[in-house]
Amino acid sequence: MSEYQYYEFRAVDRPLDKGEMAELRALSTRATITPTSFVNEYHWGDFKGNPPTLMERYFDAFLYFANWGTHRFMLRLPRALLDLETATLYCSCEAVTAWEKGDYVILEFRSEDESGDWYEDEEGSLSSLIPLRAEIASGDLRSLYLGWLLCAQNGEMDEDDREPPVPPGLGDLSASLRAFADFLRVDSDLIEVAAQGSASASTAGPLAADLQSWIAALPDSEKNELLLRLAGGSDPHLRAELLQRFRSASTSAGITKEDALEGRRTVGELLASAEARAAARQREIAEREARERARRQREQAAARAKYLDTLAPRKEELWNQVEAYIETKRPKEYEEAVRLLKDLRDLEAGMAGTGEFEARLGQLRDRHAKKPSLIERLDRAGLVTRSGAASRVSH
Repeated sequence: MSEYQYYEFRAVDRPLDKGEMAELRALSTRATITPTSFVNEYHWGDFKGNPPTLMERYFDAFLYFANWGTHRFMLRLPRALLDLETATLYCSCEAVTAWEKGDYVILEFRSEDESGDWYEDEEGSLSSLIPLRAEIASGDLRSLYLGWLLCAQNGEMDEDDREPPVPPGLGDLSASLRAFADFLRVDSDLIEVAAQGSASASTAGPLAADLQSWIAALPDSEKNELLLRLAGGSDPHLRAELLQRFRSASTSAGITKEDALEGRRTVGELLASAEARAAARQREIAEREARERARRQREQAAARAKYLDTLAPRKEELWNQVEAYIETKRPKEYEEAVRLLKDLRDLEAGMAGTGEFEARLGQLRDRHAKKPSLIERLDRAGLVTRSGAASRVSH
């Protein structure tokens, strides 16, 4: 397979101006550039730009994958909506990093898999991941926790390290979060185990009554300011900011590293539990498949027995048909003769046979011993007499 790389950047909060688009065009003459996106793919060569730098200057989201197995994903959020201290609780390994640039915090997630599990329809998957930015901005940190699980899965932390705070709703992932976990190749058993320490999804969002009480308690001057910002229409993060403030007022002080350590599971515990869950799941699958095989075998045996019952009155007719097929000396008819002989063998076995079948089979083999193609087919089908089988073993 030839080399393949795919780059996609997206501007969410504001469009690029003509000057910025010209700066980007200088990096690539082939890229598709619009006021809100930059997309290019490479079958040879490489991109001249530096994705982290472009994220710092122009864009809010970035996706990259290569057919040798590298996946990269970045998001940029205003610091007012995600502070670096909170981000680094979850993003502090080689695979998942966070840094500040100006008024923004930038997150990068990287997954490597040398098997190169790339598919041609992966283009456009950034659209399925962009909603994560709004989720993080409103205080939903499940994507950051999934990134931390990737660090644990990759062995980038000590087994005694403890997990950061587990966000609510981890057991009920949105479509974007599932796409994100798949893109990063986070083990599903590890996610399921981690979700056992997460509050239910019903507690992940604010209740209308709680919001109403909180808003009613805001000073009139503050509410007027918020309404003016809303009417102005130039603040894309107003809703996310309000949800952040509500959550902050509804809980204790912000998350600290000490909070993250208290009562949390260790990396070793999570990995061991995920391994045990995977083993149990594989056993369950094996048992289910064994039950299904047994059921099919019973059904096939019953159908076979019913079919053989219909043959019992026609036994002599079938022997005559076998001889007729053999006399044609054609391979296709030899196969039909073998099929009927197996039916006759099974018919006698089901009737606690008297040995008649073996005697007649021996006579048939003797009569047609000079037909090697037929004899070979009979041998392959196990249609041999006990004396014939013993003779081959002795030789």
